[in-house]
Amino acid sequence: MNSEEVIKNYKDQEAMMVLLFAQWCTNHGYDPIALYTAAYPDQPNNEALQRAIHETVAKEEEAYVPDELLLQVLSSFGNEELAFVITEKMKGRKK
Repeated sequence: MNSEEVIKNYKDQEAMMVLLFAQWCTNHGYDPIALYTAAYPDQPNNEALQRAIHETVAKEEEAYVPDELLLQVLSSFGNEELAFVITEKMKGRKK
């Protein structure tokens, strides 16, 4: 695999991570932009997130994203701040 293929593969996986995040937010009634901004206040305009939001489906369409999967994927990309914000939302949901 050459370097261009590695870069494309990483970008594709990153896009899937962002889509999983946006879909998880949709499924639970959260605003993905608000959660992302809470985690990364210095990065207000995330184009990948904007694209992913348009690709999500209504939660009634059964695009379920398990909490654990989302946290694992975010962690694998080093998005610890966002994983923390999501974990707090999960705790609040379980109360």
